[in-house]
Amino acid sequence: MQQGGGSETEVTWEDQQNINKFGRLNNRFHELEDEIKFAKESNENLEDASNELIITDEEVVRFQIGEVFAHVSKDEVENRIEEMKEVTSHKLEKLEEEKESVLAQMSELKKILYGKFKDSINLEEE
Repeated sequence: MQQGGGSETEVTWEDQQNINKFGRLNNRFHELEDEIKFAKESNENLEDASNELIITDEEVVRFQIGEVFAHVSKDEVENRIEEMKEVTSHKLEKLEEEKESVLAQMSELKKILYGKFKDSINLEEE
């Protein structure tokens, strides 16, 4: 690789491994962002469903199970929605933790790679 001054910096096997690892982490970061967005939307939908259930005066409501709707008691649906909200919230927390871990690893790799290659490498997204 050529640096700004015209001298070449040798890319070692370890450097290439770090570059590859950064690429994999960057891909995972984008996947996590999509998964987090989906989990937040699911949480909002469950919250909306819970609010709608509160204002209904029916004792038996339609609840989707797989691809079909079943008539289920209001109390049972409330319990199921609460369980689903807990699961989704827990999943969202795990995804956020993993995202922070990925960002920390990417930051360390940036330090290493920019330290060696200076402006000869671009790890920033546009």
